[in-house]
Amino acid sequence: MARRRPRPTIREENERALLEAAEWVFAEQGFAGATTAAIARRAGVPKANLHYYFPTKEGLYRSVIERVLTAWLAAASSFDTSDDPRVALSAYIGAKMDLAREMPLATRIWSAEIMRGAPMIQDFLDTTLTEWVVSRERAVKRWIAAGKLKPIEPRFLFYMIWATTQQYANAAHEIATLNGGSPLDDKAFVRAKAEAIEIILRGVAA
Repeated sequence: MARRRPRPTIREENERALLEAAEWVFAEQGFAGATTAAIARRAGVPKANLHYYFPTKEGLYRSVIERVLTAWLAAASSFDTSDDPRVALSAYIGAKMDLAREMPLATRIWSAEIMRGAPMIQDFLDTTLTEWVVSRERAVKRWIAAGKLKPIEPRFLFYMIWATTQQYANAAHEIATLNGGSPLDDKAFVRAKAEAIEIILRGVAA
């Protein structure tokens, strides 16, 4: 029998609501323009309540960033469960595409932060992201050594996947404009995801 997930605690629910409100405000105003008062107002709570969970704006901003980074890194769990690069990379690319659709605001905040030179999250890049890349490079190099992938530079493959998948969040308005003024519907998004997977795999599979 499948185990039921424990229900979120009141603290977890409150933190989630504050993080979602913070995503909206940081995405619209940027870090410098955002205020904790505006975030609390959007969340529908007193400012004091926000500061109970997140004492500083910097801490709240880093939590928003960490939330999306954690989701992105977890998307590559398929590297640990399959030794077939087609299966592992398909699952990773598909999961990243889904996250671009599920977490578009956090994705845009991340991109804006990187474009500013990562003043608030350089330590994430130096530790968490760097360690993840090193560990995933090993898997790609194993596949290359086994003749399953072409002799490519693993980091260039990752950069291509990130650019392709995050485009669906960062350029959502552009994509909607080219789609007749409407966001991609479910059918079109599934097709976009399938074609992104096919194009990338066709380029790297041995």
